[in-house]
This record gives sequence, C-alpha cells and structure tokens, in this order.
Amino acid sequence: MNPAQRIRDPEQWKDDVMSNFKKFAMASVAAGLAVTAANAADLPLAPVPIPVIQEFSGWYLRGDIGMTNQTVGSLTNYVAPGTSVGTKFLTFDSAPLFSLGGGYQLNSWLRMDVTGEYRGNAHFHGQQVGVFGPVSLPDDYNASKSEWLFLANAYVDLGTWWCVTPYLGAGIGTSRNSISSFTDIGATQAGLGGGSILSTTYGENASKWNLAWALYAGLGYKVAPGLSLELTYRYVNLGSATTGLTNSFDGVTVVNAPPFSFNNINSQDVMLGFRWNLGEPEVPVAPPIVRKG
Repeated sequence: MNPAQRIRDPEQWKDDVMSNFKKFAMASVAAGLAVTAANAADLPLAPVPIPVIQEFSGWYLRGDIGMTNQTVGSLTNYVAPGTSVGTKFLTFDSAPLFSLGGGYQLNSWLRMDVTGEYRGNAHFHGQQVGVFGPVSLPDDYNASKSEWLFLANAYVDLGTWWCVTPYLGAGIGTSRNSISSFTDIGATQAGLGGGSILSTTYGENASKWNLAWALYAGLGYKVAPGLSLELTYRYVNLGSATTGLTNSFDGVTVVNAPPFSFNNINSQDVMLGFRWNLGEPEVPVAPPIVRKG
C-alpha cells in the first residue's frame, strides 16, 4: 500500500497510531519497574528501628506527700470503781505525711508496690466527764501522735483518656503508732463523801505495732513517657495506740497507773505524688529486606 492509499484510508491510519501508542506505554512501564528494582537492590539489609512509647514498663519508684485527717473511735480511761465516764469530744489536728516506695507494673492495668511512710505529729485534744454519784468532773486531754506506716499495695488502672488514668487500690501492712506528751488535766473526788480536787495526770511516751490496711482511689496523669503524677485519696485503718504508765499528782490516784488506750484510729488522707518508670521503652525492629538474585 502506497502513502496515497494510507491517507485515503483513515481507518487503517487510526489502527497504526493506536498500535504504536500501546507499544510506547508498555516500554515505559517496563523501564519504571527496572528502575524500582535497581533502587531496591541498593537498600541496606540492617534492621530499621521504629521507636514507640510503651504503655507500661516493669519496675518503678514512687514518692508522695500529703495531709492526714484522723479520728479515734474511743479513749479508754483508767477510773475509780463505780465511776461512769462520758465522752464529749476526741479529735486530732491534721498532720503531714511523707512516703517513698517501689513497685512493679505487671501489665497495662495491674501494678503492685511497697511503701514506707512517716506520718508527722498530729495534736490530740479531747474531753471526758466522770460522774461520781451526783458529782460530774471533767477531764481535758492533750497529746501528740505520730506513725511509721508500711504497706504492700495493689492497684487496678481503669483505662486512660487524654493521658489521665483513674485507678483503685488496696493495701495491707503494719503501723507503729506513738503517743507522746500526754496530759489529763481535770478533777477528782478526794475519797468517799469528800470534795473534788484538781488533778493532773501525765502519761509516759509509748509506741505500739498494729495491723494496718488501706483503700485507694486516685487519678494519674502521664507528663512524660516514664513519669506520671498522681492525686490520691486514701482511707487507712491504723489500729490502736497507747500511752505508757500514768502518774497523777492529786494525792489520791496511785502512781504507775494503767495507760490510756486510743482505740480504732482511722485516717482519710489526700496525697500528691509521682511514679517514675525505671525500664527503657521498647524499640521494635522491622524485619530485614531480602534481595533475590
């Protein structure tokens, strides 16, 4: 077929153009695949680290400071036979606490730790009234109380939203409760049918170990991959405390009388603390690229 015939035949000309375009497209694709394969052959075989922040990390340290709000169930007073005693009030002032500890994060929701805590001197003041027949005589009390508290604790983290993690916990351990500077200023009856006289009683300093337990509720805020701040409410039962032997200066009460006993001591504490993970964040490694040929 000569050129004149090809121009006069538009259908044949169209077929030739489409055939040439297809050949050009296939050649371009083949060239692109060849370049990609060549670049892939130049990639290193070493693993490529992909750092991520892990949600939990083994061992951790913790510290807390806070304030106590303590109560006492009752105060056992040594009184003469036939005397009834009524309690007007028994209260403690707030006092600071300082705690350090260490623990282990078992998984993303469960952790355990042990803590040692010093609870500073809380001033105690109270009043009881002794009834001697028709006579009522008051007793005003003052003392200081402090504790060393050691607990083993477990916490359940309830999930994390916007870096905030609510949690619940419980602990059990022991508390060494100390009473110091105890005074009982009041009055007593000078024998049967006698009048009342002023009485001042002093209790010796004493300490006592007790079973202690605690319940926790709090919020943790992650300020860095390995550091969280915590705001915690805690209810803790500290057992009981006692004075040493008591001595009264009234000419009636015998010396070295039995001690006073502080029964069922509880505290509602508010604490601000930190938790610092000791483990390093995991760095997952991508598998190496294997070349063929």
